Amino acid sequence: MTVLKTSMRNFFAHKGRMALSAIAVLLSVAFVCGTLVFTDTMNTTFDKLFSVTASDVTVSPKNAKSDETPQNGVPLSLPASALERVTGADGVKSAEGAVSSMNVTVVDSDNDNMGSNTGAPTIAGNWTKNDLRSMEITSGHAPRGSTEVMVDADTVDKHHLKMGDELRTIAQTGDFTARIVGIATFKVTNPGAAVVYFDTATAQRELLGTTGRFTQINVTAADGVSDARLKQDVARTLGAGTYKFQTAKENADENRKGVGEFMNVIKYAMLGFAGIAFLVGIFLIINTFSMLVAQRTREIGLMRAIGSSRGQVNRSVLVEALFLGFVGSVLGVGAGVGIAVGLMKLMGSMGMDLSTRDLTVKATTPVVGLLLGVIVTVLAAYLPARRAGKVSPMAALRDAGTPADGRAGLVRALIGLVLTGTGAAALYAAATAKKASDGSLVLGAGIVLTLIGFVVIGPLLAGGVVRVISAVLLRAFGPVGRMAERNALRNPRRTGATGAALMIGLALVACLSVVGSSMVASATSELDKSVGADFIVQGNQRIVPKAEQAMEQSPGLAHVTRYKMLDATLTSPDGKTDKDGLTAADPSYADDLRRPTTEGTLKNAYGTDAMSVGSDYAKKHGVHVGDTINVAFKGGRTAELKVAAITDDSTAIDQGARYTSITTMEKYLPKSQIPPNVIMFAKAKDGQEKQAYTALKKAMKPYPAYEVRDQTDYKQELKDQIGQLLNMVYGLLALAIIVAVLGVVNTLALSVVERTREIGLMRAIGLSRRQLRRMIRLESVVIALFGALLGLGLGMGWGATAQKLLALEGLGVLDIPWPTIIGVFIGSAFVGLFAALIPAFRAGRMNVLNAIATE
Repeated sequence: MTVLKTSMRNFFAHKGRMALSAIAVLLSVAFVCGTLVFTDTMNTTFDKLFSVTASDVTVSPKNAKSDETPQNGVPLSLPASALERVTGADGVKSAEGAVSSMNVTVVDSDNDNMGSNTGAPTIAGNWTKNDLRSMEITSGHAPRGSTEVMVDADTVDKHHLKMGDELRTIAQTGDFTARIVGIATFKVTNPGAAVVYFDTATAQRELLGTTGRFTQINVTAADGVSDARLKQDVARTLGAGTYKFQTAKENADENRKGVGEFMNVIKYAMLGFAGIAFLVGIFLIINTFSMLVAQRTREIGLMRAIGSSRGQVNRSVLVEALFLGFVGSVLGVGAGVGIAVGLMKLMGSMGMDLSTRDLTVKATTPVVGLLLGVIVTVLAAYLPARRAGKVSPMAALRDAGTPADGRAGLVRALIGLVLTGTGAAALYAAATAKKASDGSLVLGAGIVLTLIGFVVIGPLLAGGVVRVISAVLLRAFGPVGRMAERNALRNPRRTGATGAALMIGLALVACLSVVGSSMVASATSELDKSVGADFIVQGNQRIVPKAEQAMEQSPGLAHVTRYKMLDATLTSPDGKTDKDGLTAADPSYADDLRRPTTEGTLKNAYGTDAMSVGSDYAKKHGVHVGDTINVAFKGGRTAELKVAAITDDSTAIDQGARYTSITTMEKYLPKSQIPPNVIMFAKAKDGQEKQAYTALKKAMKPYPAYEVRDQTDYKQELKDQIGQLLNMVYGLLALAIIVAVLGVVNTLALSVVERTREIGLMRAIGLSRRQLRRMIRLESVVIALFGALLGLGLGMGWGATAQKLLALEGLGVLDIPWPTIIGVFIGSAFVGLFAALIPAFRAGRMNVLNAIATE
């Protein structure tokens, strides 16, 4: 009880000094809990949607998958005769055929795409009774003919549609127009999909290209019949193995699986950044308790002198940490719910609707937050607590602070050097690896070891690096600058720990900047070197025939190249098979993409019954020009194709691709199975590049799902995409940097308290308030620049090593983004200035006589 009382007294006596550490715990816990609540809420939203929309039993084509479109772009279907047979099966109350396709684009009268910009699909289908499970008609009526369409209310609101507006639906089998005659509202949350409904005949004709077929049959069980029993009865009627039979639960689980994998990627990525924030927070907590222990050395000595044991002193500090962790974690859990709601609102503004009615806070979430926050805080405080317990009564009563352990510092330096050296060796091994897969594991080890090594060796580096920075920056400020330098050097361990907190976040920023910039530079160089086409056309939907025709008829083009992806199983001469498929293209593709070959000539691969393979495939299977490969085309016949060329795989574009001609493909695939183009290329006639570009843009305007880009556009888009990804990562890393800034603030605030008497004496002998504040600000800037210098240097080393591995995948240009690096370094100085504002202000307000009288 005495230990508890002492701990509580000390905690509240230094509550101001504990506040910043508590904020660090709060932010880290809030990010973890917010991530868990956000992803759990999204899972709940999709679970409800999938559970409500699934009929008791669903019958679909045998190879149908909910998240895949067949290679020909038309959904798999089953005959209407199957519906008639299901209707008469035992246990069936009712059955109805449904048509659904996600390979569509819907545009309004202004040619604006009605689809979501968050990646959610556009779904077109027929209106059925099963849809009443999840939707209700709130305006107008269901479609009754080929010129009528019903739209979901969310899409109507987002795109300001109204009854009577005309919509055009572009599908693989053609495009058609219809006017809005009804609006249906979701009874559950719609995560962002755009949904349009037609009558059954129109949906079959326009989405499937035929009548009398359905993409699935929704079966409702008779009273008292379980889903499992109904599934057995329906399967027996149609014949087991003829179709795919799923209960409502199985159907929902299949849909949930795909979404769950995506959500797990988001969750673990965000938790990774939360872990980085926790790691930075550890340095803040260690520094806080180390300084508080040092400032209470005399008090601890008195406690030891009157009978307190080492264990009691140790426990006293740990109890303070426990209370700090508990308070910060409780507040963090609450803040985490707020973060989750904020993320939901953010996603809503981007087009993904998430209702707070589905807000899901599992019992495990606050438990995880509390345990994580408390455990991390107590572990971080363990070393300062252990150091406090080792203070002897006499040493404490003699000294103003805990004496430094020179031997411990030497051991720490040796350990740090060993770790850093081992990490550097691992980075070198990664940079010289022959395979990217092997090198990536070594790279990870090198990053971890060098990071830990720099943290451990930080106090040793602080002496030299701070002197260099001071010589360049502080000498211009005269005596005030020299005092700031000495203050930063006074306790290298403290300066090292404070700088390390900032170092971690900035190292990751620098690493990702180098990798991102190198990827852009490499891809740009590859485009300049390899791509001969003037224009590239692609989109989020495979290119429909009418768009293909519009492109081919555009004036000013020397040629247009079709590019299709084929599902096929290849059997090499060594008898081994793989299902990576083939790429079918026109012979002009050899000019549109200049792929070097290690054997043969690429143009020969576009001859009859010929193909090419990549050098990696050829090496793995012992394939040479002239060998024959057995190719089983999915949905077609099996061919024996002769290898006419082996392409060099040391490239980033089409790496590993196996080419054949569209003529060869058409020989072995029936017309109904020929896939649409994934992408198309075009070359302008000499001297007509600008006119051809304008004409092609105009020709493709009616098809907003596709973008026309010249090489300049393509490079810019690539740069923008990587830039957006990096900005998102930087935003997540900002949490760790904020915690690091709090660490600098806390360190300065506690060091001001520690130097109260010294500050009073300096003021007494003539140091002005302005000079005092400047001294503290300069000290903060030096510490921040110390952390930035280590972090940026370390991060650039990581990034350069990662680029060596990317070079094995064809991205061979190393590009250091110096404007970003220099900007971050300069920004770190402003971070230091900002962090010093409050400590400097408090130091300047000290009463000189009271400060001198302080023990």
